[in-house]
Amino acid sequence: MNTHLCTRRRWLAAFSLLPLAPLPTFATFPTLAMLPTPSAARPPALLLAVDAPQDIDPAGHLVSEKYDGVRAFWDGQRLLTRGGNLIAAPVWFLRRLPAVPLDGELWAGRGRFEALSGAVRRHQPRDAEWSHITYMAFEMPGAGGPFSQRAERLALLGQDTDWPGFQAVEQRRVASRAELQRWLQEVVTAGGEGLMLHRADAAYVVGRSPVLQKLKPVHDADALVLAAVPGRGRHAGRMGALRVRTPEGRQFLLGTGFSDAERDAPPAPGSVVTYRHRGHTEAGLPRFASFLRVRLEVSSSVTAPASSPAPSRDQSRSDGVSQAGSTP
Repeated sequence: MNTHLCTRRRWLAAFSLLPLAPLPTFATFPTLAMLPTPSAARPPALLLAVDAPQDIDPAGHLVSEKYDGVRAFWDGQRLLTRGGNLIAAPVWFLRRLPAVPLDGELWAGRGRFEALSGAVRRHQPRDAEWSHITYMAFEMPGAGGPFSQRAERLALLGQDTDWPGFQAVEQRRVASRAELQRWLQEVVTAGGEGLMLHRADAAYVVGRSPVLQKLKPVHDADALVLAAVPGRGRHAGRMGALRVRTPEGRQFLLGTGFSDAERDAPPAPGSVVTYRHRGHTEAGLPRFASFLRVRLEVSSSVTAPASSPAPSRDQSRSDGVSQAGSTP
């Protein structure tokens, strides 16, 4: 009989009797186990803000500036958009980010969103563009404790990283409504978007929640482009307004806020646009809606088929815009 074969069998039999240590599971790593595995098919589960009433009381909140950038989730190795798509950032940029999951905003400064979005959308990143981009981190997804503790940990992480390309967003306590409004006015006057109010005692949650509220002088929302309506007068021969549909199924004409170049080559049907407005009419239509930008990514809640019929002609007009797409 083959001596080597007998020896091998005896060794395998002995090995099978040995107690084996259990393999590590996700439970071994509780912080990572709480996080989704982002991909293009499965967007990361993040906390989303709701609109704040203008008279909101800042007591019990930590307040920060709302940065007009591109939302980005950092899983410790990759930057992903809110929709789960990979952001092609330079290797040197990624290597400087902390190796912990973070939620934040890629930001290039006030009034520079168009340049930022162009840089972020490239499949081949350009170092010259990314040298002006900062990752503004405002949350530690999956971390324990109330937000006040997470904010403190994030601030220490920013100090330890000590690199201009990574900043922990400053969080402040605000004493009164009057002080909050003064700060809001300062930010808006300087070209900022508004403020964010996060409940200091809130555990980390995902989805749209009142624990995080955005305070802005005007609101913004998304709508699906249905068609381009021909213009009249000065806009004859090009787009006068876009017929759009909100996630709630309401249709209206969006006719202000466009540049001449955008009217010559308007957003295509099926694309999603962001617009600003000043509240809603009794019919649920936005007041003084104004085009802001084309969304980089499409949200399923916006593009889903409307469950309600199209409104009548009188209901489809947003306050402050005529059917021709110009101010009345």
